[in-house]
Amino acid sequence: MKSFYNAEKISDNVWWVGAVDWSVRNFHGYLTERGTTYNAFLVIDEKVTLIDTVKTGFFDEMMERISTVIEPEKIDYIVSNHAEPDHSGSLPQAINAIKPEKVFASAMGAKTLKAYYGIDVEVVPASLSLGTGNLSFVETKMLHWPDSMISFYDRDGVLFSQDAFGQHLAGSKLWADEYQAEILEHEMSKYYANIINAQSAKVLALLDALPGLNLPLQIIAPDHGPLFRKDFGDVFAAYRRYAEQKPQAQAVVVFATMWHATEALARAFADGVRSSGVPVELIDLAVSERSAVMTVVAKSGLVAFGAPTMNNQVFPAMADVLTYIKGLKPLNKIGFAFGSCGWSGEGAKQIAAELENMKIEQPLAFIQSKYMPTREELLKAFDAGASLAGMLVKNTSC
Repeated sequence: MKSFYNAEKISDNVWWVGAVDWSVRNFHGYLTERGTTYNAFLVIDEKVTLIDTVKTGFFDEMMERISTVIEPEKIDYIVSNHAEPDHSGSLPQAINAIKPEKVFASAMGAKTLKAYYGIDVEVVPASLSLGTGNLSFVETKMLHWPDSMISFYDRDGVLFSQDAFGQHLAGSKLWADEYQAEILEHEMSKYYANIINAQSAKVLALLDALPGLNLPLQIIAPDHGPLFRKDFGDVFAAYRRYAEQKPQAQAVVVFATMWHATEALARAFADGVRSSGVPVELIDLAVSERSAVMTVVAKSGLVAFGAPTMNNQVFPAMADVLTYIKGLKPLNKIGFAFGSCGWSGEGAKQIAAELENMKIEQPLAFIQSKYMPTREELLKAFDAGASLAGMLVKNTSC
């Protein structure tokens, strides 16, 4: 059947039937400058099965792709690996149009889908026969929702990994090896830092458990971004590296400023770091947003945050970023707080308190200047940067 949206065959019996969202730029507070995909998969077996659906608004695209392989009404089962609306948003439409024999989700997924859409679905068994092949299921609670699970189709060796190993990356190519390695690394590390990072302990547990499952793996098919058909060890190694959060010999200085006083301190601190030979990135919150900040914070062993005081509070842009980062639970960081004030001076104190709440080590007390920093205060900021960079080098060389 000729179509304007076509399915793509990824293995002998599995087809990609998802949707490409070229224009999305904000994904619940996460900047998606390269767009994303909503991956759905069609398994052609004696029991034809649709794995996940797509976000509301992309239902017709998915159905058009399915129609190039099989009449949608011939689908027997739908499996929902994750109830978040970017994957289940069109599930009610799909159920209404397809009228499948059964719809499956995890135990928590069944409750979540009921709460979202008022639909009743069955809880998946440990394994589901599709005829010549089987789907097996492993719950992956809090990776990254309580309902999350992964599915494996043994006949073709396809791991439907749900949000794990995903990337927000729209493109005309389906496979990860068709993209530049630098783009893949950036998008996968950014995705992990901003979506998965808080659950790193569970990621390590899953990575440790995967070899014991003895999966004859041929394809990793996440719900966002390109699919993997080789180098699986590299994919798992990257996730282990992200999850272990070992301190890296690089630094980031994040600042907000009104009249450039805090910026002057930030620049002096950053130059102190640089003088010690540690790579450092300076991020101005006036031109950067929280997910870009978290991506760099996740990779940095030294993190410094500076902001002025406004209305007896830390500057709002910094409060937003610190709240966001705290929820993602970064580990193994050396931290530093600084800022400027006109009269009351709560800003730097509140930053230091937030870093303490995050259990980020602060070997040096915060620095705060009144109005514009003096030469002595700038030198103190420089020395602080040099000193903390030296500690970082020592920590990362052990």
